[in-house]
Amino acid sequence: MGFHLLSPSYCCGYQPSPPISHGLLRFRPVTGIPKPSPQKGQLHQSRRASKVLAYYGITTPPYKLDALEPYMSQRTLELHWGKHHRDYVDSLNKQLVKSPLYGHTMEELIKVTYNNGNPLPEFNNAAQVWNHDFFWESMQSGGGKLPQGGVLQQIEKDFDSYSNFRDTFVESAMALFGSGWVWLVLRTEEKKLSVVRTSNAICPLVWGDIPIIALDMWEHAYYLDYKDENIWAIRWPIEYSHEDTSSFW
Repeated sequence: MGFHLLSPSYCCGYQPSPPISHGLLRFRPVTGIPKPSPQKGQLHQSRRASKVLAYYGITTPPYKLDALEPYMSQRTLELHWGKHHRDYVDSLNKQLVKSPLYGHTMEELIKVTYNNGNPLPEFNNAAQVWNHDFFWESMQSGGGKLPQGGVLQQIEKDFDSYSNFRDTFVESAMALFGSGWVWLVLRTEEKKLSVVRTSNAICPLVWGDIPIIALDMWEHAYYLDYKDENIWAIRWPIEYSHEDTSSFW
């Protein structure tokens, strides 16, 4: 079992060795805590008489389903997005049919159903819908550059170097027992970047942290391509600072 990050020299080109990764993580320009657009998973509403009916839609990845090959195959993305992600959305909507939780944005729904560490039944599906929305937006085809400007400076400040940050991220992923996620987050109270891992569906929103990038460590994210070899190569086309974090660096 291994977890490998490509060196920056591979960021703009094809890796000559066999593909061992499913995705290309990146920072993306966002405003505030990332929120799906109404067309991409946001809460939809319609009125029938005086009653507000609500449902959540599934986000479409911002690229073709074969765009992440050879790191993530089209077959894996079709299963991961087309089945697992869709199942979370469908299950959440079924849970909300008779729920008083209609009207919340996805972020609000996650915080409410987290219930201060005593999750309500709707939490897991709500969090997994949001986590996957964010995960698709964290990847892109091709490659890119290292972090630029304030982001790179903050990484070097908080991790001493980009290399140390990369190693910390890898070690955190390898130390995750069972299913879950690995995140780079901005801890707003400390004004500091941190790598955190969360079990199952939990995401950093519940603690008020700002997610920057996410890595899905659930088995369905890699099993078809890599079987039980949890091997990853992440290329980092980190091009933008998080707009809501500009005041922190």
